[in-house]
Amino acid sequence: MLNPEADTTALDDSFLETVTIHNREYQQYSIENLVYFVPVDDDEIERLLTMHNVLTRAFDNRLIFPPLPRPRRILDCGHGSASWAIAVAAEYPRCEEPLGSGISNSYADNNNGLTFPSHNFDLVHSQMVANGIHVNRWTNYTRDMFRVTRPGGWCQMVELYYNVQSDNGSLTEGHALRQWSSRYLESHEGLKDLRVPLRLPALMREAGFVDVEHQMIPLHTCAWSSDQRLSAIGAVHRESVQSFLSSMAIYPFTERLGMTIQDAHLLIAQARIEADNPAFKAYFPLYVCIGRKSRSRR
Repeated sequence: MLNPEADTTALDDSFLETVTIHNREYQQYSIENLVYFVPVDDDEIERLLTMHNVLTRAFDNRLIFPPLPRPRRILDCGHGSASWAIAVAAEYPRCEEPLGSGISNSYADNNNGLTFPSHNFDLVHSQMVANGIHVNRWTNYTRDMFRVTRPGGWCQMVELYYNVQSDNGSLTEGHALRQWSSRYLESHEGLKDLRVPLRLPALMREAGFVDVEHQMIPLHTCAWSSDQRLSAIGAVHRESVQSFLSSMAIYPFTERLGMTIQDAHLLIAQARIEADNPAFKAYFPLYVCIGRKSRSRR
């Protein structure tokens, strides 16, 4: 049994301090250091749990995509609500790391580098971290993941692209839902690279990974599909969409773009109506990318 304290960093009390802005609770450290503009309150935790349910359905209950039948050491970089880590620990109980029931999910600031030893993990998992990774950090972030992956091990990355699309082309730049996406991307310019989901394969190859594969999965904003499975996924994702159109946008719209809270609420309300309209056949693209570290690389 490994030492439970190995490869971990004590959590500074300052990371637990919160600040309330527009009736939502944020991590004060993240706001002050321009790290993360999404709330950390109970409503957001509930949304993250819903999103885990969406991904579980969209991935047909697959937690790990690379061919790893018996992984022993797993690092989860995008910890979030810990839903993925908990599910993986239950499915792979023989993982050696005792922390998190087999998942090494201790606190680590992904922007300052991964402190784990090199060649250490069978799988490094990074999910939904684009909102928190600094714009100039991505090259070194993927290199860090490559470094801590053991030869023959794998990396798995999952990111949602917040540039909403329409399956039938009916959404235009004049629609509130498209305006929401445009302003959301604009509000993070210079700080975050929210277009990074499009670059995951290139980043992984540049870091040194081989056998890189990627796929885009359209996550419908409501149950508009005639396909029963996709309709069921869309129905669950609707809950997350209706929530994040507000929770993820309130701070950057008002504090980064200078919108009044009234204008922000109006745009969000209009975007919610359009996201819920099956006629638009709207979806947010979800990108999944995996890559292997060659057994000859050290």
